Parts: sequence; C-alpha cells; structure tokens
Amino acid sequence: MSGETTKLVPKLRFSEFLGAKGWRLAPMNQLATRTKQKNRDEKVVRVLTNSAEFGVMDQRDFFDKDIATQGNLESYFVVELGSYVYNPRISATAPVGPISKNKIGTGVMSPLYTVFKFKDDNNDFYEHYFKTAGWHTYMRQASSMGARHDRMAISSEDFMAMPLPVSSPEEQRKIADCLSSLGELIAAQARKLDALKSHKKGLMQQLFPREGETQPRLRFPEFRDAEEWEIRTIGDMFSLINGCAFKPEDWKPNGTPIIRIQNLNDPSAEFNYSQALVPEWNRVESGDLLFAWSGTLGSSFGARVWTGPPGVLNQHIFKVLMDEQRITLPFALLVLARVEEDIAKKSHGFKASFVHVKKSDLVKVELPLPALHEQQRIAACLSSLDALITAATQELENLKIHKKGLMQQLFPLPEAIEA
Repeated sequence: MSGETTKLVPKLRFSEFLGAKGWRLAPMNQLATRTKQKNRDEKVVRVLTNSAEFGVMDQRDFFDKDIATQGNLESYFVVELGSYVYNPRISATAPVGPISKNKIGTGVMSPLYTVFKFKDDNNDFYEHYFKTAGWHTYMRQASSMGARHDRMAISSEDFMAMPLPVSSPEEQRKIADCLSSLGELIAAQARKLDALKSHKKGLMQQLFPREGETQPRLRFPEFRDAEEWEIRTIGDMFSLINGCAFKPEDWKPNGTPIIRIQNLNDPSAEFNYSQALVPEWNRVESGDLLFAWSGTLGSSFGARVWTGPPGVLNQHIFKVLMDEQRITLPFALLVLARVEEDIAKKSHGFKASFVHVKKSDLVKVELPLPALHEQQRIAACLSSLDALITAATQELENLKIHKKGLMQQLFPLPEAIEA
C-alpha cells in the first residue's frame, strides 16, 4: 500500500478538500532522511534534550545543570535547526517516546536519539501528527514486547520505516495552519493564566506584612490608620486534629468515606470506606478546613477547604478548628497557604518537593493577623482574583480539549494506518 492512493480519509476535512482523493501512506524514510552526523571535532558544545512536555530545549535549562559536558560529546549527533528528534524514553507521564522539532538552533544530542529531517521544508503538518492519539497508539503497538521499562524497543531502522499519512501539500498546509493557530490561542491563554497567578502572588506579598514587620506595604483606604497586625502562631489560632491511622484491611466496599490525600487532590477519585466507629472530632463535613501535613509542595501538601461528602479523616491530614470571632475561614485559608513555603523550610522530606512537617514545628509558625473587618476585605479581594483564575483555567482546558478532539478528526485513525 506504501505510496499508493488509498481510501485513507480523516473524519473531518475542510470544505475545499471534500471531493479530493484519499490520502496515501509512505514510509518515513521516503519522506525524511535520518541524520547521523557525529560531533567528532566537538565544535558544537550546545547540548539539547527532548521532553514530552516542552519539546527540544537546552539541557541546562531542562535539568538546571549540565548532564553531558565538553570532552564527552564526540559521539553525539549534530541536530540542525528544523530537524526532528525521536526520544525512545517513556515514563508514566509520557507512555510514548516524544518526537519534537528543533526550533531553537543547532546543538548536539545523545546517540540514543533518532535524528531525522524531512525533505520538504513545509513539514509542520507532521509536527502536529506526531502528537496525535492515533500516532501514539500506533507507536505502542509497533513497540516489541521486549522493550525496557523506560524505553520503547523500536530500532532507528524500524522507526524510519514506519508509515506516515500523506495528503496534498495544500491540505497539509491547511491542517497545519489551523492547528498552529489553535496552539497560539492556547499559548496566549496560558500566558494570561500565568499573569493572573503572578498578579495574585504579588498582591498577597503587598497585602500581608513582610517577615519581621507588623503592617503590610499595601492597605485598603479604610484601614490605613488602623492598628498594626498581631503576630500570633498557628498553635495560638488553631486546633489541629490528626486523622485516623486506617490500614488497608480496614477498608470496606461501603460505609463512611475515608478522606485521603488522593481525595483532596482529585474530587473524582474513588473513596475507600470505613465501617468502624470513629470519634466525632475525626469526622469531616463539607466546608471544614483541612491541612495535609505530608505531601508534595504545590499539590497535596497544605491547606484547603473540603467540598466533598461527609466522611472520616485519614492520617497525614489535620482537621483545623478555629475561633471565628478571631479569624475567618477564608482568611485562615489564605494565611495558611501563604506560609506554606515557610512551613516547608521546617519540614522533613526525602526530596525537595516532598515535605513532612511535625506538629511540634507547625504550631510554632507565626501568622500575621489583622482585625476581622480587614481579614474579610482582603479575602474578598483575593477571592475575586481566584474566580478569574478559575475561569481562565477552565478556558485553557476547553481550548486543549477542543484541539485534541480536532486532531483526532483531522488525521486518519490508527486502525486505518495499520491496515
């Protein structure tokens, strides 16, 4: 079938191509040439890497250090601008080795990679195709069962012989332009979201006193002549009640939901259940403030308000009680979130991102505390920003879903390729 016109037709075609011929298949080695140029004189010292999330980038920027250094680069492949790189490494987040186009300039890459360059410079069509679910499915099917756990068992020769769909240059260009435009919208929305998050972070730094100070740099007009903030501790302001130490044999198919870290991170995560009697203080209702004292900084670790069903708390999570005549719930959430990094400095973990804080250390952490009315004003301001961030996040997700769905329809299905 290679090189022949087939009934290979995507589900969705632009109107001007509805009556056009079906697509054909051609092996990659007919459309592209593998690059095997070695960096024998080591003139090229820029080392590149290829990740599933970011594509081709400088190794130092990706790892924040040099993995390969000059004097060890003579066996590395030279990767010119516009070349593609296939990385056979796989992981839980990248179950198919990523293929990316080099858009940053000439560099060198490990000989573990397959480097190739399309004969036609107008090849953005394939940059998009290599990211489709159909191509990823085909790659997984083509990989032999003898693959290492961290690498796909596809040789460079077999990889270069894989079939690619080919349509007319005009249709390829139309598809590439469409998906590139959508990609630009996604990038713009991501920048908007990052700007909102940065604005909130900067505002919080202004609305809360700096370390060693008792007044913020920025106060709302009605509080500019108000008294200084009190400096209290988490132990002064909150009662921290640890969850129950459930064992796997305590889990039942029904009963009272056990609220675990996975349920804090993902509202759709399944619950384990308990049928045992537990103290009332370990029970959690929607609206309760919780603090996960062991987990990953920026995700599972820290404070959040529970919004799920009534349940019983698992270990590694505190139920946080407070006197709401002294501190409001929204402000308590804000102030705990703000000091998470300070808490993390006092914690113990097996790696930088994983933190495990002792209750004895946690209760000593200082909290700056204004009067109730100022707490409410700050919380209302930042809550409005949170609403904008939530809306921007949802819009970004919608754009990504739309692009993913479009890519599934603009390219042939994997079973058609396989045939």
